[in-house]
Amino acid sequence: MKKIMDMTPDELKNALITGSVTVCVVGIGRIGLPTALSFANSGLFTIGLDINSELVKNINSGIYPLKDEPEYDIIFDKVINEKKFFATTDIKKSVTKADIILLSLPTPMDKNNVPDYSALRSVGKQLSEYLSEGSIVIIESTIEPGFVENEFVSIIEGLQNRLKVEKNFAIGVCPETANPGEIMVDFTKLPRLVAGINENITNLIHEIYHFVFPVELIHMPNCKTASAVKLTTNVFRDVNIAFVNELSLLFEKLGIDTMTVLKAAQSKYNFQVHYPGAGVGGPCLPVNSYQILNSGKNVGIDSLKLVKACREINESMPQHVIELLQDCFAESNLDVKGSTILILGISYKPNVKDIQLSPAEPIIQKLSELGAHIRIFDPYFVNEKVYGIQSEDNLNNALVESDAALIITAHKEFLDIEPYLFSSKLKNKILVDSRGIVDPKTAKNIGLIFRGLGRGI
Repeated sequence: MKKIMDMTPDELKNALITGSVTVCVVGIGRIGLPTALSFANSGLFTIGLDINSELVKNINSGIYPLKDEPEYDIIFDKVINEKKFFATTDIKKSVTKADIILLSLPTPMDKNNVPDYSALRSVGKQLSEYLSEGSIVIIESTIEPGFVENEFVSIIEGLQNRLKVEKNFAIGVCPETANPGEIMVDFTKLPRLVAGINENITNLIHEIYHFVFPVELIHMPNCKTASAVKLTTNVFRDVNIAFVNELSLLFEKLGIDTMTVLKAAQSKYNFQVHYPGAGVGGPCLPVNSYQILNSGKNVGIDSLKLVKACREINESMPQHVIELLQDCFAESNLDVKGSTILILGISYKPNVKDIQLSPAEPIIQKLSELGAHIRIFDPYFVNEKVYGIQSEDNLNNALVESDAALIITAHKEFLDIEPYLFSSKLKNKILVDSRGIVDPKTAKNIGLIFRGLGRGI
């Protein structure tokens, strides 16, 4: 068979239809595993590569690891039974067999908020050694504009002169756009960006993704532009959340309910609603803002003042939530020190089991420093040790044993809780809601000592 990078789009389409192409997905975590399962489900033999040996063992034993990611469990069972997918930790065996290598690797921040591309760099060095000639490498990870062109190509080419981009291997990007907890929906609805090292490779990447995903594919002129689009969409959200967070602080002082304001504001056709909260977490928004800031520094622009300010606002929200709680204790003539506080929700976003950069962590840390005893109830972390604390398995029991409760995450399981449950169970009837779940008037009418972030009532 002709090398995949040398095929015409029609030749590649035929190879995909006949299942003559092997895919390797490097990094089979939150996004990488559903990606690999999607490729396998399309009929392509797919290898999942990961350094997590326990994850690999569980997958090959038929244990689906993403319990909060609906519908992919069915696909997982199907492709495992059909032997279209397996996992491994052996990069040499998997990469040498693959025609298409997808990189779905983490790009977190270090302790100084500098983007950390060590996982990509490490894999790139190994691709330099093991990549089969004629293969296409596609980066799905979120990266800074120019990372492919200015650094990653050189890493793969290495010092051995075995590989040369556009000559005997190709590279491109298709930034992932999935929202954890809704990946199946996003993979079948959201448009994807595709870009290659040249126009021909862009067309081939288009053919690959068109075969697997029933979504619009938007061609970008180059890899760095595709990366810029991905960062722009997420930094836009981070900035707008900071805007409503700052408004919520103002409206608290003015006695205005932020949720009422936002509901009415949506009546204007061009208003895009974002909601205030205890902070912005996860592997995307905070990291992407720092990626943009780092991109600026790399080209001598250290003046992205808006993005900087918005990061500062969002990172200050955990402290404000603690201050709301302290205000409740002061109203009760009680002290946070020695009290028991129940944290409701530790995931960085609703309805997923994921605590990456969750605002719950700094809140728990600060309250512990203030001398509080912390309990955790999260329906996605039941009887598990998180942040050094054994989580609860029963909400009612946890409330009875606590002086106060603090809602951090708006899990669906919390949306229908009657406020009376808090007033009837909590020892000191103190409740702070950072997610706009509890109606302030109802809370006060039933005797709760209540503060709601941005509620101003």
